[in-house]
Amino acid sequence: MVAKISVGSSLYGAIVYNGEKINKEKGRVLDTNKIFNDGSGNVNIHRAFEDFKRWMPQSTRAEKTMMHISLNPHPDDVLTEGQYAQIAHEYMEKMGFGDMPYIIVKHEDIDRHHIHIVALRVRPDGSVISDKNNFYRSKDICRELEKKYGLHPAERQKITPDMPIKKVDPTGDIKRQVANTVKMVGMRYKFQTLGEFNAILGLYNVKCEQTDGRVNGREYHGLVYFATDDNGNVIASPFKASRLGKFASRTAIDSRFERAADKIDVGPTKRTVAEVMAQSSGKDDFIAGLKEKNIDLVLRYTEDGRIYGATYIDHNTKTVLNGSRLGKDFSANALYKWFNNPSEKPVIPIHQPQPDNSSSQTTGGNSQQNGQQQGQTQGQSQGQSQHGNAPQTHNQGNDFDNAPTLPGLDLFQVGPGYDPEEEAFIRAMRRRKKKKRRGPNL
Repeated sequence: MVAKISVGSSLYGAIVYNGEKINKEKGRVLDTNKIFNDGSGNVNIHRAFEDFKRWMPQSTRAEKTMMHISLNPHPDDVLTEGQYAQIAHEYMEKMGFGDMPYIIVKHEDIDRHHIHIVALRVRPDGSVISDKNNFYRSKDICRELEKKYGLHPAERQKITPDMPIKKVDPTGDIKRQVANTVKMVGMRYKFQTLGEFNAILGLYNVKCEQTDGRVNGREYHGLVYFATDDNGNVIASPFKASRLGKFASRTAIDSRFERAADKIDVGPTKRTVAEVMAQSSGKDDFIAGLKEKNIDLVLRYTEDGRIYGATYIDHNTKTVLNGSRLGKDFSANALYKWFNNPSEKPVIPIHQPQPDNSSSQTTGGNSQQNGQQQGQTQGQSQGQSQHGNAPQTHNQGNDFDNAPTLPGLDLFQVGPGYDPEEEAFIRAMRRRKKKKRRGPNL
């Protein structure tokens, strides 16, 4: 069981939020503490607010006077309303709110039923129930209640790099599934447009839309996420990005667009798609061939059946690319012409990697090269003996360093020119330095 706790000052707002769930027949009042309850499962918002106010102190230094808690059992836990209410009361007692006024509401707006609790955290004398270490205390209490009532552990699942991304299951926690899908797609794949982002999300029955407008004279730009079925039909209420987390926000997704621009290499995907295209006879063959190469092709159609969008999702390079990014021969228009007329199939030259000449010589070449290497090694060893095995200081990138050396014929080697005058000057300068070190002759 997972508990989410928030403290605030808008008691009326919290009551209205839960009251609207009830009025839309997506919630029921299960029980209350020190608040009027007629047992019908409904709530009179005004009456409930007045009851809470009776317990409020005349004055208090606390700015946040109320607390809003949601208790979320595991989706596989099936509980009666009486069990929900009992768990809520025990939770509040262990958290130190046993004597405070609160109301327990069951939410049924999603398949995973859960409960919300609205409570005061300010006593009539003005003192405040501390929220210090609330997270750790709440976590321990949830573990106790899980053991007592035989509930499934519902710790938040950590996302790991090897965790598979799954399609949204309508019978599970849709919000959590959508959030996990958006997070994992953003962590693993590179994309540069909202269309490319939606192409990869669509594989897992999620879609994203922009929301732009003005509120109180201020512009806002956000994102909304939807869970869909295999046909793209929406199956649940939309989720604002703010409800999923910062990773789903417009700012976060836009920043991913920008970072991907410097990281995407279309070369590997383009080569693979070109190879499959050359071997394919038509649409079905092409899509199946790409699938074998671990690439998904997402096609978008107009109402009259014309292809207007094509996106390649390369799971090998974790890259999402509109067809136009690969080239006009891979675009939606080119694919539409080919699929409807085999003679319009793009002819794309497939560039093979250039062979490494240094490692692909013939046997004769290898023997010649080996002979040169042996001569070079012999020359180097003789040079080292002449110079007292001094370490070489030549630049490794200089072609002259590896030229073979023949004893007694150094002047005829291919390399830097030998200047006798320059060598004589260098020797004269060395003699002068030695003379200075010895001092003048007396």
